[in-house]
Amino acid sequence: MLNTSEIMQTLRMIDQEKLDVRTITMGISLLDTVCDDEKRLAQRVYDRITRRAERLVQVGCEIERDFGVPIVNKRISVTPAALITGAVSSPIPLAEALDRAAKAVGVDFIGGYTALVHKGMTKADRRLIESIPEALSRTDLLCASVNVASTRAGINMDAVELCGSTVKHLAEKTASGGGIGCAKFVVFANAVEDNPFMAGAFFGTGEGECAVSVGVSGPGTVKHALEQVKGAPFEQVAETVKRTAFRITRIGQLVAREASERLQVPFGIVDLSLAPTPAVGDSVAHILEEMGLEKCGTHGSTAALALLNDAVKKGGVMASSQVGGLSGAFIPLSEDIGMIEAAECGALTMDKLEAMTCVCSVGLDMIAIPGDTPAETISAIIADEMAIGVINTKTTAVRVIPAPGKKVGDRVEFGGLLGHAPVIPVHPFSSADFIHRGGRIPAPLNSLKN
Repeated sequence: MLNTSEIMQTLRMIDQEKLDVRTITMGISLLDTVCDDEKRLAQRVYDRITRRAERLVQVGCEIERDFGVPIVNKRISVTPAALITGAVSSPIPLAEALDRAAKAVGVDFIGGYTALVHKGMTKADRRLIESIPEALSRTDLLCASVNVASTRAGINMDAVELCGSTVKHLAEKTASGGGIGCAKFVVFANAVEDNPFMAGAFFGTGEGECAVSVGVSGPGTVKHALEQVKGAPFEQVAETVKRTAFRITRIGQLVAREASERLQVPFGIVDLSLAPTPAVGDSVAHILEEMGLEKCGTHGSTAALALLNDAVKKGGVMASSQVGGLSGAFIPLSEDIGMIEAAECGALTMDKLEAMTCVCSVGLDMIAIPGDTPAETISAIIADEMAIGVINTKTTAVRVIPAPGKKVGDRVEFGGLLGHAPVIPVHPFSSADFIHRGGRIPAPLNSLKN
């Protein structure tokens, strides 16, 4: 439980420093809904979700009111859809059923239109990946993901090529919204089974029937804490971040346990991720600049981000024995006002973002690129990021938006938490021959740990 001092600190963090619980996410297993009839499968899935998550939004609102902690989103994640569609000819009816179920229970997003293809693809996997442009253009709340690489298996380059063309087609299908469908699709290496954040959330096969997890965020709180140690040595900076992360995680655990009890669903994990928003005062980039960088993206940015990410994880682990997901610092370009400013002035480039993903929690996230970028170039961007994840035994991801009709210097508006993004350049030289080789890049030597 929180003591009086922690309660007062928490009230200040919520009122003045933009601390919030970014999401309560209920994970739901769909493994026993499998059947060989598309309509019956869709109905079974709809019934399962609406029954399990019937009170999720209500309980989230009650906790928000009772404890005074803002809960921004209520979400659902489900079993990777490719695992339950092997006996049907098309996964589209399932996609539509997932979207209907999400709307029926009132959540903000539903994730799990997912395929896990890090070593190979089944026919069901390929069907699902190829259906993503159609599925996401015909739904509103559905999010999709594909895991194409792991440290144990290497990189499935056939899947990487397919995902590059999927991103391109998805942008074209949702061109009227600036390619916004791509904001709901992410490609992973080493995807985790208990991630509560979209667009990459799914409920893994190692999970139980159901679980409730919480994703908590507080970039503004961390920045405010660092303002009190301006000019101090890095040891003090790290300790300050750790203490702040500890307090933030305690709030997440409180909310998660309360939700678990009220919903009578097992408590999964608390994901402490410094997930920014476009609002002023809620930026990871501004935390790095508070450490002494004139502008995020300049030399020293990767080192500053490494310190931040490590200290956040250490503080979170001390606060809860059930910290999981993608805990650390996110650097989504369009969702972080400081990142947007840095990209607009030229301090932050694709190459620097890629370097920073070596030490952050995820990867190249919510980056707008020219609409005429070839599918092979998108695949090559994915391949580079997957290599970082595979070699470093960490989760990495790519969520890029080839904005239709836009060129470098233009701006794409997404709205809400997705913000807006300046279109940044990619290298003009072709990667097509590299991508068309296909096959699998073998697992690295450090995968042999048995």
